Amino acid sequence: MSWHGHEASTVSRRTHHPLPPELSAEMVVARLRSVAHFLQRMLPLCRAHTVEFYTRGLWEKMVALPPEAVLEALSGEKLQRLLEKPPLQRPLEEAADNCKFYNIFCENSQRLINVQAFALAAKYYSMPNLGVCIALEQMLEALNGTQQPRSDVEIKTDDFMNNKKSHEVQLMSELVDGIAKYCGLNQVIDLGSGKGYLSSFLSLQYNLKVYGIDSSNTNTHGANERNRKLKKHWRAYQRRGRANVREQVLGEANEKPEQDKEKCKENIGEKLLSTNNSLQSQAQVAAPDSVLFETADVFSDYDKCITNTQYELHSGAQLQPDENNIPENVFLSILPADAVETDYSTRSNCRELCEEEKERRKMASLKEKASRSKEANIYSPLTSYITAETELRDIVEDLEDCVMVGLHTCGDLAPSTLRLFTAKPEIKAVCSVGCCYHLLSEEHETQKDGTHGILGFPMSRYLKEEGWFCGRNARMAACLALERVAVGQVLPTESLFYRAVLQVIAEEFYGVKRSDRNIGKVYSKSSSFLDYARKALKKLELDESKISDSLIMEYFEKYKHRMNELEAFNMLKVVLGPCIEVLILLDRLCYLKEQDNIAWSGLVKLFDAIKSPRCYAVVAVKKQTFTCKKIDLKLGTDAAVVF
Repeated sequence: MSWHGHEASTVSRRTHHPLPPELSAEMVVARLRSVAHFLQRMLPLCRAHTVEFYTRGLWEKMVALPPEAVLEALSGEKLQRLLEKPPLQRPLEEAADNCKFYNIFCENSQRLINVQAFALAAKYYSMPNLGVCIALEQMLEALNGTQQPRSDVEIKTDDFMNNKKSHEVQLMSELVDGIAKYCGLNQVIDLGSGKGYLSSFLSLQYNLKVYGIDSSNTNTHGANERNRKLKKHWRAYQRRGRANVREQVLGEANEKPEQDKEKCKENIGEKLLSTNNSLQSQAQVAAPDSVLFETADVFSDYDKCITNTQYELHSGAQLQPDENNIPENVFLSILPADAVETDYSTRSNCRELCEEEKERRKMASLKEKASRSKEANIYSPLTSYITAETELRDIVEDLEDCVMVGLHTCGDLAPSTLRLFTAKPEIKAVCSVGCCYHLLSEEHETQKDGTHGILGFPMSRYLKEEGWFCGRNARMAACLALERVAVGQVLPTESLFYRAVLQVIAEEFYGVKRSDRNIGKVYSKSSSFLDYARKALKKLELDESKISDSLIMEYFEKYKHRMNELEAFNMLKVVLGPCIEVLILLDRLCYLKEQDNIAWSGLVKLFDAIKSPRCYAVVAVKKQTFTCKKIDLKLGTDAAVVF
């Protein structure tokens, strides 16, 4: 068919840049089935709790190898090779044929007998080898095409975030902006927004209207306060910069008293109109790359900074800050001129302003003041507990077509994000990065209030029909960071060992097998195992005076030589962790594939896994219906077209 007129331009723009090829629903189910089949045999190992390692004899029960052999097979370069893609991407079925379970486990005892085959099988069922993930670069290229970025102001996130958060916010905001532009959206709903790092960056760098929703009043209050101070700082900075510009203009005028007055007026007007642009460039000059600040530090001592920071105007309108008073003004370099109110109230000392110019300023000032009461912040932090059944319009009054995002949304908030996306017509796209898999709700785990509600896992029809149950301990393994361990990060073996030996004492000496009490961070506050045991027994509300120091140390000495068993056991869990994460993410993707209103869905490798282990984003875009008045006559007028 043919398209005519500008009314069809929006549709045409979307179709010029197709999104990357996506896996079919059938292929996603096939991949999910394969991973589930593999993990069904492996999960008993991951479901085991290290607290019960010695009391249940987990090593003897599950592994038929010496711990030294396991640690040797999963150490150093050998572990790093698990993260490398094979030279040729072989079909999943062939990989499975080469990793038969009878080569991994003893058929009679069901104990692990081949750690190399175990590691190879885990590698083939991890994300990089399943062919289900899209590279960020490929996704951005498809989203952006030849479109230009929304903001000319380049914000350096490491000026006010740590390295990990800066890495995450910079990459995710670029992806979210690409999605928003692709779908023609300007509103973003950021669930689990926390301190507002992502929300602030999206609004400042990309001029998106962002609502950050977090369940913590403390986070929302902090985000609101930062937002308020940003606006206050920027207005003060604009006034100071505008005064400098005026002084420069007056200086030029005084040097040439005979200069035509009309030309002077024209120059002054041009200078005033260009103030915002010059302020942006000045602020960028004023912010040295080497200065790094945490957000809390950026906003300290506001009044002192404004009073003490001195600027000198040199040729080329470059501002040189006093290096002893720099904190507040470094952050100002990230703000676009239209992010806050413009103050026209400062009076100029220029006696040569014409009446027309004075009247223009007066009207602009009145207009600005009138609009302040109606002003909507580019970034608005809100407090609310979000579930899959939340009515967003009760929280966001001016909800419009938007993209919903979540950066490391905890536990059930990630699946709730996807369910809200599929259910609410206003949400046209979603970009969700989950975390804290151990906090997901499952059917066979009793909730504190005895109810279940909408469960976080599984989401897909396939795993529900299979009656799949993962378990908290296995989901905890999905939170482990294989990539970090491979480059030398040490597992907390000693603290886990202390807890496992304490459990032996609790069961054998006190007769307590289960306790609802949480020991917490006792290990980090203890100088020795004896000190740890005494503090932990108090936490468990057990009478620590009943057991002697010597008996406590006897338990310690009895198991000390077996600490490497616990270390090797945890390494097996680390290797399986990525496979469990794949199961959870494919379940979410499969859920999206089951919906009729989704135009495109996929998994995007978003972050460097060493910097940010939970590095995969679930991305989806809804089908859109456009009404175009000027289209081919064969379709008629006002025809609704679905894309």
